[in-house]
Amino acid sequence: MKIAIVGATGLVGKVMQQVLIERGVHADEWLLVASDRSAGKKISWEGIEYTLLTNQEAVDAKPDIAIFSAGGSVSLEWAPKYADNGCFVIDNSSAWRMDPTKKLIVPEINGDQITRDDKIIANPNCSTIQMVLALSGIHREYGLKRLVISTYQSYTGTGSVAVRQYNTERDNKEATGEDRAYPHPIFANCIPHCDVFLDNDYTKEEMKLVNETQKILSDESIKITATAVRVPVNGGHSESVNVELAKSFELDAIKTLLSDTPGVVVMDDLKNNHYPTPLQAHNKDEVFVGRIRRDDTVDNGLNLWVVSDNLRKGAATNAVQIAEKIITRFF
Repeated sequence: MKIAIVGATGLVGKVMQQVLIERGVHADEWLLVASDRSAGKKISWEGIEYTLLTNQEAVDAKPDIAIFSAGGSVSLEWAPKYADNGCFVIDNSSAWRMDPTKKLIVPEINGDQITRDDKIIANPNCSTIQMVLALSGIHREYGLKRLVISTYQSYTGTGSVAVRQYNTERDNKEATGEDRAYPHPIFANCIPHCDVFLDNDYTKEEMKLVNETQKILSDESIKITATAVRVPVNGGHSESVNVELAKSFELDAIKTLLSDTPGVVVMDDLKNNHYPTPLQAHNKDEVFVGRIRRDDTVDNGLNLWVVSDNLRKGAATNAVQIAEKIITRFF
């Protein structure tokens, strides 16, 4: 078993290495891949020194699985080359998510859809993953009619440049050049601007929540609108999700359904101020749900507060779980 990690030196790539070890994923050979300018450098992982490879060197080594977190342009160029060698590619970028020929996978929801022929498999967007995991069982039992989503997304979701900007501003300095990810300060601020603005005045991040949710849940009839906000939080995305269901419900049944959903933890004891926060979710793989309550302004209305570590379940952990599915089924 050969497993390649493409983008091994990036923020998500480093978390992937941590998650792979924690979850006991075995490989006879690890191929750590970075950009051409970093290739040939040495890095240490779990006490072993590895030489960083180029993508061509890794393709030539014919890995069985390649987990990508190196950006969309790299994925578009290189994922097919790995796949042509019989490698299963799990891609963490947005490059393949809405390709109708590619599966968009959250293992607890639709992991069983993966076949031996699916050589490029898309990992959903971080904010989408945590929300659909919380909503999947509810949709199955009651039907989702409409979602109104407001996100509060950690600056870590933008990558290492955003981390540098936050740290620079925290130190009362001005972030410039390669140390600046946002058009406004992120320290002690909120920026209603995640990814680029599109022609419809929504951001790309907001439209990911719309399109990816419909694809994962296999239901384009769900009406979805979103506002995505970048916040000065390290370690987790939070979402306020207003849900309109097709059927009537009892709150206790919703809470039981959520508690029974693999990967979801309900934290909803308001008398003891027990509800999810990103600080509690940091470095954990679960999706935490609280503030579960009715919205009486619409028929069958429900409000949820959904929190998860965006670098783990929102990226690295979900990708590793896909790899685990592939290993179990095909190796």
